[in-house]
Amino acid sequence: MPLRIVISDCLLGAACRYDGGSKPHLGCLRLARRLRAQGGERAVAPICPEMLGGLPCPRTPAEVRGDRVVRSDGIDVTRAYTDGAARSVDIAKASGARLAILKARSPSCGSGAIYDGTFSGRVVPGDGVAAQMLKREGFTVVDEELVKYCEPSFEHPVAIVLGSGLGALADRVRAVRRIPYEDIEGFPAEAIPVEGHRFEVLVGTIDGVPVVVYPGRVHLYQGYSALEVTSLIRHAHRLGCRDIILTCASGAVGDIEPGTTGIIRDQMNLTGVNPLASAACVAEAEIEVPFISMAGGYSSYLAEFARAAAQDAGAPLAEGVYAGLLGPTYETAAEVRALGVLGADYVGMSTVCEAIMAHALGMQVLGLTLVTNKAGLASNTHAEVLEEAERGGEVCQKIILGVLRYLGGSHS
Repeated sequence: MPLRIVISDCLLGAACRYDGGSKPHLGCLRLARRLRAQGGERAVAPICPEMLGGLPCPRTPAEVRGDRVVRSDGIDVTRAYTDGAARSVDIAKASGARLAILKARSPSCGSGAIYDGTFSGRVVPGDGVAAQMLKREGFTVVDEELVKYCEPSFEHPVAIVLGSGLGALADRVRAVRRIPYEDIEGFPAEAIPVEGHRFEVLVGTIDGVPVVVYPGRVHLYQGYSALEVTSLIRHAHRLGCRDIILTCASGAVGDIEPGTTGIIRDQMNLTGVNPLASAACVAEAEIEVPFISMAGGYSSYLAEFARAAAQDAGAPLAEGVYAGLLGPTYETAAEVRALGVLGADYVGMSTVCEAIMAHALGMQVLGLTLVTNKAGLASNTHAEVLEEAERGGEVCQKIILGVLRYLGGSHS
């Protein structure tokens, strides 16, 4: 089933705001147009919790104050907001959507930040009433500002780092510029690509979507530092990339079958190094402090596009936690049992440092891994990994292409 969304009606131009106006958002309008073109009118379910709760338009402004919603004249309107939120959840469930795009900071729809109840314009952490209910029901809730941030453009292309078996995707790039890796600041000039990788950045488009593709990487197990391993991420950021798709091969810790593509929902950095644990790395990343929260390090927004793309391709999609180890040896059976106890679903030798650097730089990260083997077997070999990656790479490529199609861009 193509991607379906629930979206605040005012973002699509409906006059339902407290002042009687609308707040049309170009990025949301473009996304809605793309989804309707692919999945029909049912792909987009507009909601306005205030109107669904019986409130008039225009209406007296209201803000969340504690566990209540109060108008600027002191009248408590919590019941109307709660009723409207409940009706919004019913519409969302009936639509088949998993993703809700809601108006930022509003007492109904604000997600992560709302006005503080003083009507001063001050914003505090928190969720609006409808956003809270949708999150409790398992919906991914974002605002229009994230939609705008993630929308590709020629100024902000999508970065894609290709792991083993996915090199064919580079052949789909309509390149306007090629950059040798040796020209990337911080990349080790003497590096030689491992089998299945090549060292030339491709800047251009894939199916009309602006991209920067990196068809290879270096690894910690080759003796390179975390600073060198993450040089591609900093390069992508300097080129304006806000979204980054990190791909890699991995072994299955549990029951995932080889050949399956999986979303990386979270990670465990067990490499023993961190790219922010040195003054040089922090300086290169141009960040003020290295104390970055990695909660939410992988984008739930981009993951929804990947789920829909996998459904479109008729491909099974795993989801789980990626454990990054130093390598280059494959894991022992005891290590795999320990990883299972820790909650890992995949294990590999890359990605985790890149994800840390990308998140620290404010990039939205989509992690996709191609499971190539059962971890912890005596028969594990690099040749087996490459062979399975070649077989399963086509499906993973289809998912990436589907994500790009949904992301579209400001030109579409």
